[in-house]
Amino acid sequence: MGRFTAVLLAGMLSLGFARAQSSSCAGSRDLHLTNGRIYTLDKQNTVVSEAIIQDGKFTAVGKNGDTRTSPCTRTINLRGRAVVPGLIDNHNHIVLLGMRPGYDLRLETAASIADIQAMLKTKAKSVPAGQLITTLGDFNAKQVAEKRLPTLAELDAALPDHPYLLNGGGTVTNSRGKAFFESKGIMVSPTGVIAGPGFLQALNALRAIQTFDDMKRGTVDAMNYLTSFGLTTSVDMGAFTIPGTPDMQDAQVADNVESLNPWTMYDAFMALHREGKMTQRLRIFFLSQDTRPDVPILKQRLLNNFPNFGDYMLKTAGIGEFAAAWRVTPQGGPANYETALKLVAKYGWAFQQHTLSLAEDQFTTATFEKVNAVTPIKDLHWSIGHVPKIDRPTLDRLKAIGAGVAVHGWLYLGGTPQNGGPPFRTIVDSGIHVGAGSDAAAVSVFDPWLEIYYMVTGKNSAGELINPGQQLKRMEALRLYTSENGWYTHEENKLGTIEVGKLGDLAALSDDYLDGQKVSDEGIKKIRSVLTVVDGKVVHEETR
Repeated sequence: MGRFTAVLLAGMLSLGFARAQSSSCAGSRDLHLTNGRIYTLDKQNTVVSEAIIQDGKFTAVGKNGDTRTSPCTRTINLRGRAVVPGLIDNHNHIVLLGMRPGYDLRLETAASIADIQAMLKTKAKSVPAGQLITTLGDFNAKQVAEKRLPTLAELDAALPDHPYLLNGGGTVTNSRGKAFFESKGIMVSPTGVIAGPGFLQALNALRAIQTFDDMKRGTVDAMNYLTSFGLTTSVDMGAFTIPGTPDMQDAQVADNVESLNPWTMYDAFMALHREGKMTQRLRIFFLSQDTRPDVPILKQRLLNNFPNFGDYMLKTAGIGEFAAAWRVTPQGGPANYETALKLVAKYGWAFQQHTLSLAEDQFTTATFEKVNAVTPIKDLHWSIGHVPKIDRPTLDRLKAIGAGVAVHGWLYLGGTPQNGGPPFRTIVDSGIHVGAGSDAAAVSVFDPWLEIYYMVTGKNSAGELINPGQQLKRMEALRLYTSENGWYTHEENKLGTIEVGKLGDLAALSDDYLDGQKVSDEGIKKIRSVLTVVDGKVVHEETR
């Protein structure tokens, strides 16, 4: 190589992330990361400047490991960027997000009507004219300065060429959407409001015209949205059963934005996996809501599916967030719950249970204890999820039998000083195993940095302090989204930290989250990933 060529190449690489040169290296899972501030989140909190990934796994971290590289290794100069392990969401509904009809737009970060309009205008640039754009759930008017939904006129100003439907604390559409929905016999007010049962009618009208290619495209969009934040693994907790689903007559059913056919809901992800187009790891928890005492649907799931079956991109992982139809009252919980959980334990599956009250926490814990007396659950990695009201005595009981909790900041969107949990500080101080997630796809936000902001500050989307005394330190909150989350899928030795032998997932951040001098608490909400790596492949990269 001549001196001029070498200097020119070095100059080109200094302008951005270096790329492997040969087309024969397509599909390579080999990277050499240099000149970064890499927070490994190992037990020693080691920080290094470089790391090597070969064949999708870390082979060298700092000075430790095998520093040999393949001819297809792509060198990435991080230019001083902070790097963290790929973030893991231990409880979300990414499958639901991917199956949303229309071209989905998340409004999680919108702080004003003007923000919504700007986001709609940007989205429209990538959507064919006349195609419907939707925002279904994960939005609350409380988060915007005006404390209301946008009007038909405001939506028209942003989207003159696309119909639009927004559902979040109410349902509104624009003029093009109004014309479409009225053509389907759905009532829309002159101001664009779709009231009461009209939303379900609108949703089903959109489902009726949705194709499988639409579902695949939506699933790709959902994965790309999450990787833009540095989130590399989603533990999906299923969906409610949609009415009329075959062989589900013994299940509790619901028809809303959180409902799908449980037999076919994974088909888009499966197709993308076969095509080698997954950019995010998916771990599947099967949701079951049997109503019969002998839990026949759950039983067939357990008999006809294998736990931990699949590869490191997509695999079955557990049962949850329900194992039986769920309703807890002062008189008790579902009569078939213990039967269901004994079966889950017998067949060796991980399990996570949704709870929203202390009574539900206590009922679940008591049932865990009964099952544990028959089949020890310590090695099954069972947990209770959400836990907005859990107390220390209940945490101690769970810890004693080897169970954990999964905390989810869904109250970030609409929580109040009277309803602002989970009690993060109490939970972490108890010593129980705890990791974090979002519960997003209808009632929360997928953006992990908003969830982390909530854990660190105790503030909701409106900036109100709703969880005083329960805040976490920045490192604690980050660990709940990384090093602590492999446990829920029995992958603590594979995911969550940057260490030799672990899977090659990481995110280079727009700002150094752990540097409180450079990034204020409010600045946490603006953090993005400029480079996301999954399985040694770059799946998201800012070009600016």
